[in-house]
Amino acid sequence: MSGSTMPVREAHRFDVARLAEWMQANVAGFSGPLTVEQFQGGQSNPTYRLVTPARSYVLRRKPPGELLKGAHAVDREARVLTALASVGFPVAHVHGLCVDDSVIGTWFYVMDMVEGRVFWEATFPGVPTVQRDAYFDAMNATLAALHQLDYTALGLADYGRVGGYIERQISRWSRQYLEDTDAGRDPHMDRLLAWLPEHIPPADETAIVHGDYRADNMIFHPSEPRILAVLDWELSTLGHPLADFAYHVMMYRMPPDILGGIAGADLAALGIPDEAEYVARYCRRTGRDGIADLDFYIAFNMFRFAAIVHGIKGRLARGTAASANAPAMAARFERIAQLAWQQAERMGA
Repeated sequence: MSGSTMPVREAHRFDVARLAEWMQANVAGFSGPLTVEQFQGGQSNPTYRLVTPARSYVLRRKPPGELLKGAHAVDREARVLTALASVGFPVAHVHGLCVDDSVIGTWFYVMDMVEGRVFWEATFPGVPTVQRDAYFDAMNATLAALHQLDYTALGLADYGRVGGYIERQISRWSRQYLEDTDAGRDPHMDRLLAWLPEHIPPADETAIVHGDYRADNMIFHPSEPRILAVLDWELSTLGHPLADFAYHVMMYRMPPDILGGIAGADLAALGIPDEAEYVARYCRRTGRDGIADLDFYIAFNMFRFAAIVHGIKGRLARGTAASANAPAMAARFERIAQLAWQQAERMGA
């Protein structure tokens, strides 16, 4: 796992010696001394690099403070990572989960530190033009593979509810948006709350979904177009695979300063497949003729992402935001909500 680190933020500090004791008892091969740094990302769950003389690990924890019910479920992350690793899907190995608040103050899990490259922009800067298509194809193939896994065989039949994912998601994020009064309201979001439930496509499917599948949540091989680990499974569940894929495709309709989007980029000059070709590849891999309701799924995902950013804005107001980038992200909330409504307008809203 790669990424910039910084000294642990004051609000996210804990007793390192107590953590070292837990690791000595629970992580095979652990040997101190242990030092801790904090990754600059991790908008929701604070994420740390644990450094020892022999190797490094990654710790993800619930943030301290008052939390929304059901959020920051690091135990779910650890569970799905363990299941996916059992069939060779590219994820980091989990060493252990701790649900004892007395160790560092909140639940956490420790996993391998996977060394490689993280691309914060979906244009894959630094990659030769002739290779970018292969990087996009690796993302496409990995997500298609996830959606075709047998969640029952993996022991994940109860990881979420079968069917009705989009209805539940609209309800969940609408509720969190309305209840988080610290972050305020937005007219575009208010319109989407009413519009989305009336336009859900009738076809339903269920698969393991990542929930936040984008370029900067992957670690690529240091020199090859190969994904070594998919990160940040906090929003994963059983859900609609087309909704999950549309969240990923959303990069084609987002500007560069939001999720490192590629809207407006000269894709041909960059060696990047266009949206239609990218969708076609996923469809070939998953045995589909096409995605007739792609515009709806993208509008839904932009709404959902806006609601997540609204939550960051609320945590910032309450002083519990996990990431140093939280202020910049929160400032984009209104723009994201507007982009979401524009997708609805494409469908005649």
